[in-house]
Amino acid sequence: MTRTLGARAILVTCATAVVSVIVTALVAMPVAIGSANRQARQGLNDKAILVGEVLADQRATQRQAVVSRLRQQGIDLYLVRRTQVEPVGLPVRIVDRVRAGRSDEGTAIVGGRAVLFVARPLNAARGSGVVLTTPAVTGTTKQVLSNLWLALAAGLAAGIVAGGLLARFAVRPIRDAAFAAGRLSAGDHSVRLAVRPPTEVPELAIAFNQLAAALATSEGRQRDFLLSVSHELRTPLTAITGFAESLADGVTTGADVRPVGRTVLGEARRLDRLVSDLLDLARLGAQDVRIDRHPVDLTALVASAGDVWRARCEAVGVRAQVDLPHHPVLCVTDPTRVRQVIDGLAENALRVTPAGAPVVLGLYELPGAAVLQVRDGGPGLTPEDCAVAFERSMLYERYRGVRQVGTGVGLALVHGLATRLGGTAEAGRAAEGGACFTVRLPLTDPSPYATTAPLPHLPPPPPGGGGSGPVGRSR
Repeated sequence: MTRTLGARAILVTCATAVVSVIVTALVAMPVAIGSANRQARQGLNDKAILVGEVLADQRATQRQAVVSRLRQQGIDLYLVRRTQVEPVGLPVRIVDRVRAGRSDEGTAIVGGRAVLFVARPLNAARGSGVVLTTPAVTGTTKQVLSNLWLALAAGLAAGIVAGGLLARFAVRPIRDAAFAAGRLSAGDHSVRLAVRPPTEVPELAIAFNQLAAALATSEGRQRDFLLSVSHELRTPLTAITGFAESLADGVTTGADVRPVGRTVLGEARRLDRLVSDLLDLARLGAQDVRIDRHPVDLTALVASAGDVWRARCEAVGVRAQVDLPHHPVLCVTDPTRVRQVIDGLAENALRVTPAGAPVVLGLYELPGAAVLQVRDGGPGLTPEDCAVAFERSMLYERYRGVRQVGTGVGLALVHGLATRLGGTAEAGRAAEGGACFTVRLPLTDPSPYATTAPLPHLPPPPPGGGGSGPVGRSR
């Protein structure tokens, strides 16, 4: 069996060469036969004119010499008279036309074989004339194919040579790609393919090189992410281990036990939050997060979340504000996941907002979309930060040791949840001076409250989106 591409290329080119020879022969055969017959008929016409002039005087010596010369050329001469035909054997229709003084030419059966004939009258009054015949050029498919063995052998040899060259030329880039893929799978992300013609080969090489670069970048990010996660795990584990050892050794006793217990509890909760975020992020990547959609009043949902976060903000001296519309904003979505998005953004904002600065939770309605927004008065984000804000650990690595940072997965989890809910997540600058995170969720039913009046604190909608809705009450 021809399992390799090279063997198949050789087989195809050989078959193409053989078929081309046969088809060419079959097509050319009737053309060649017709051309040969036309040339033979034209020659008969010319000779018939000359014979007619020579034999016009009917001298027997001249006639015999002409007949002998013509037979040497494969041409038979028939003299037609009104009373007889010499020699006998011409079809009656040809004889009748000559006797009637009319010329004729074409093909006929004379003596049991196909011939070309030309008939010319000599003397119309006497009913005499001359007929020249020569064997017609004929051929059959079997005869043609039987004579093609040399051409077929040459075509087969040419097909083998051409197939070998084609296979070598076509298969080499594929073998190079297979070899490079093997090195890539073995962990060598530096491997690259040479970009050379024809067009398809550079496209394959460019796509492979882009894949290798993307894998190298992804592996680097995963390595950095694991390093940051291990650091985040080690910090609370170190605190828990140290305080647990002090309790086990009896170093911490009496009134010091309660503060130690609170510290251990806080670090344990931090670990639990980190593990939960990692699990949720892993489920999002595997499309394993369950989404239970049903009608939800987002106004009530954001108001409930605002009550919780207002209390947490006031506890650390941060001013909390909740902007809500005066009407329900109905959306078919998963309220648990929406609340998870709000909590993730609010926790991120509270972590970096200094005392006295604001944290704003807002809900706005656009035509066809509900906008959840969390703004803060913290240090904010640069345009470069906004471009990578939702990538795992990117902001964590940039600002670790500079400002308060989380686990490195919170914003990535927010982006993943927003996407699974059919929405989008964006990062930008807030009018309050810090960061602004905006999540748009689709609304299936048109709302009479949605307007296109612009709001200065809302970023431009994505392509196809509308304007912004009015601000309602402030809580």
